[in-house]
Amino acid sequence: MPSADYRACLREVEEALRTRLHFDKAWQDQEIRQMLDALVLARSRPYGLTLAQKQGLAERLFNQMRRMDLIQPLLDDASVSDVLVNGPQQIFVERHGELYASDLSFPSAQAVEDLIQRICGQVNRQVSEASPLVDARLPDGSRLGAVLPPVSLNGPILAIRKFSPQLIPLESLVEGETLTADAAEILDQAVRLRWNLFISGGTGTGKTTLLNTLIDRIPGHERLVTIEDSAELRIRGEANHVRLEARPPNTEGKGEITLRQLVRMALRLRPDRIIVGEVRGGEAFDMLQAMNTGHEGAMSTGHSNTSQDMLDRIETMALMANVGLPAEAIRRQIGSALDLIVHLARDRHGHRKVVEMRQVLGFQAGRVESRLLYSYDGKTLIRSSEPVPKRRQGLL
Repeated sequence: MPSADYRACLREVEEALRTRLHFDKAWQDQEIRQMLDALVLARSRPYGLTLAQKQGLAERLFNQMRRMDLIQPLLDDASVSDVLVNGPQQIFVERHGELYASDLSFPSAQAVEDLIQRICGQVNRQVSEASPLVDARLPDGSRLGAVLPPVSLNGPILAIRKFSPQLIPLESLVEGETLTADAAEILDQAVRLRWNLFISGGTGTGKTTLLNTLIDRIPGHERLVTIEDSAELRIRGEANHVRLEARPPNTEGKGEITLRQLVRMALRLRPDRIIVGEVRGGEAFDMLQAMNTGHEGAMSTGHSNTSQDMLDRIETMALMANVGLPAEAIRRQIGSALDLIVHLARDRHGHRKVVEMRQVLGFQAGRVESRLLYSYDGKTLIRSSEPVPKRRQGLL
């Protein structure tokens, strides 16, 4: 808890800033830092602050003006993966799969809302009482979700999932016991033999991380088209790579570019592989169409509780496209298009694990036939059965 002298000095410097700053001038970060250092040095003399306190005060004010305010140190912490602000008085962080309460707090709900407004302004998004929800990608690739009152009953809500620039090799996932070596070999061969893969799991289970890892196994000469709601995928060393990102409607409800439109557009861009970051709705139908029209080696992710549940959800999402096909026709397309579903979950310690791998065998007797290749027994991934060739020969 900051001392009374620290808080008094902070208020005095903030008051001085109001008269010093002229917002018709484009202040550079270096100019802001120099001004803050001078102000803190001058105004702190009566308070007897230490050098570390003065430096901390200047840094806090800079973060408040230019960065993420008092949660900036949490975002700078490499061990933190998520920062969750539940109103001004409750800030939680996730470290290594576990949630911890922070001792930080905002001075008021207005301070949280001001931060949300400033962030949204930086990424050309608008949020207000009339439109209180925002989902956006920050300049560093992190994901932002925010909700304002009156929808949020305990004040402005802010959730930031940090973007990790580090690409995790498949071998490192084996070393970290996310999956076993033989399961990793199955995945590696599936990618190289152009099987259509789907990664499923709950929120924060590592779906995008695994997708990035598998994309890295794609031969470098292939042309990739990636389609995302908010760009999160990291493609390393792929010169022939087209990135497409959906766009929400503007304040007048116009200008929206949907995932469905982008998937259809991708077919005209001569892709070797189409990768959809996450399937949530009717774009599942277009993805199945792409897989069934010669665009093999596709990959995507989706939310589900089990690998079997993911098959059912893909059917439901494809029906959301309202193309007039009966459910059985959709199931037939799923059986023909998909080859492998990899399901992730967190164990009781919060560690991300591959808990199921399911091979899709085809369509028969009105249903999608599949069988479990691997399942998690609470300690490790156990092979249940051997994969069999489908359309693409040679896997094991």
